[in-house]
Amino acid sequence: MSDTPDPGSPGAAAPPSEDRPATVRLAVRGVAKRFGAVRAIRNADLSVDVGEVHALVGENGAGKSTLIKVLSGAETADTGEISFEGRPVTIATTADAIALGIATVYQEPQLFPDLTVAENVFTGREITRRGRVDWAAQNAKVVELLELIGLPARYATVAVSELSIAEQQQVSIAKALAGDARVLILDEPSAILTDTEIQVLFGVVRRLTASGVSIIYISHRLDELFVIADRVTVMRDGETLGTWPIGELTVRRVVELMVGGILEDTPAEHRLQDAEPRLVLQGLGLEGEFSDVDVTVRPGEIVSLYGLVGSGAAEIGETVYGMRRATTGRILLDGRPIAPRSPREAKKLGVALLPADRKGQGMFTFQSIAFNISAGHLPLLSRMGVWMDRRRERDVARDFIKRLAVKTPHERQPVSAMSGGNAQKVVLARQLVERPQVLVLVEPTQGVDVGAKEEIHKIIRGLADEGTAVLIVTSDLAEAIRISDRLQVVRAGTTTVEFGPGATQSDVLAAAAGALDEEPAA
Repeated sequence: MSDTPDPGSPGAAAPPSEDRPATVRLAVRGVAKRFGAVRAIRNADLSVDVGEVHALVGENGAGKSTLIKVLSGAETADTGEISFEGRPVTIATTADAIALGIATVYQEPQLFPDLTVAENVFTGREITRRGRVDWAAQNAKVVELLELIGLPARYATVAVSELSIAEQQQVSIAKALAGDARVLILDEPSAILTDTEIQVLFGVVRRLTASGVSIIYISHRLDELFVIADRVTVMRDGETLGTWPIGELTVRRVVELMVGGILEDTPAEHRLQDAEPRLVLQGLGLEGEFSDVDVTVRPGEIVSLYGLVGSGAAEIGETVYGMRRATTGRILLDGRPIAPRSPREAKKLGVALLPADRKGQGMFTFQSIAFNISAGHLPLLSRMGVWMDRRRERDVARDFIKRLAVKTPHERQPVSAMSGGNAQKVVLARQLVERPQVLVLVEPTQGVDVGAKEEIHKIIRGLADEGTAVLIVTSDLAEAIRISDRLQVVRAGTTTVEFGPGATQSDVLAAAAGALDEEPAA
């Protein structure tokens, strides 16, 4: 049975300008885009109605990011048609998109922190009077926009640096609306938000659609779609599979459409090795961050530290890797105390870390895959410890591309041209070049799609099967439960309840919130 809907089925993507001409604001038909030998989009269709929240989903590499770039004017389509409010249009530049009323808000706020909210909103489009900026008019307009998105009027004159990330994101939305945006593209808007902040975001989205703004919503958190979206368009391998009303789908069905197969209910069996602990944290503490942390990880074991934002879990992982210096307690490696003072020293001891911020801390974005994998391993991959052995660098890169199933035409491809999931595999590959004894993974699948997440989980299990002690730090509860042999909750800067196989999300969440005082049976 094919996952692609028949043209006449309820889930099929309707012809943009024929079936719903009275409500369609933006329509795309037959768009294709190639980058050299790579066909990023083969055939994409999309139709977004007035006042609709239209979710666009697909695995990393499915083509959705390229489609968004085409709509925002960052890239130009090779073929296809785009119409806006019933008339054909050409979007060749970002200025063309803005002039039409198409604006994009990215997950990382692109604002000037030292400027006020009003100054940020009107940067590049200042309201002037007699050759000077009309501050009163700008502030008055910003107050209207702030009211629409649910922020206090007094924020107009507040510096952006004083706002939370969620509030900064709302300011980004206000900035888009100041340009009379009628189509707002939200690219992974909830990726860096807490659950409470996500609800605030949803409130903003509902107010905007009620005023007639059309929203294209992109998110890897598929459960969100069933709260906020009206319809869902699924892309796979550069093509649009179809568009469905949200009521006709389930999370499981969306995932199956994205990956092109039926999901297994249980992960592959993982057998633990009978061995003495490899990594032990005894009463570990870092003043102002965490204290009394006790963790044990055996060779071949996967242990997760799960904590809500601000719990201190991420800082524990960074301390093991020498990015921070513990002020109390001990770290033991194979029974021997260690105190890494830097990541370089931790690596020499056999500890590796996959950082949460892969772009800022984990990769050289515009360098090749081979460069990114070999970086930091000059003594191993060089001639006489001075000159990089390019043939060996290439062979190592090709080996990891094959082992980790990295989708790329060759090892010379820049990491900047890769999908999030494949880029994450490249960052992980660098940590594995010298076969670490302990692998610390901080948010290992943050920002990657479900297909890439399963692939990364498979890689992690394979590393554990080879004897690596794996410590995962994650705020993704479903991930922690699914992949861990044991799960420890981090709350208020300390490890609390431990769970074994069979843990439920409700019990773990209760422990994270402090509602469980006694440790459940493993």
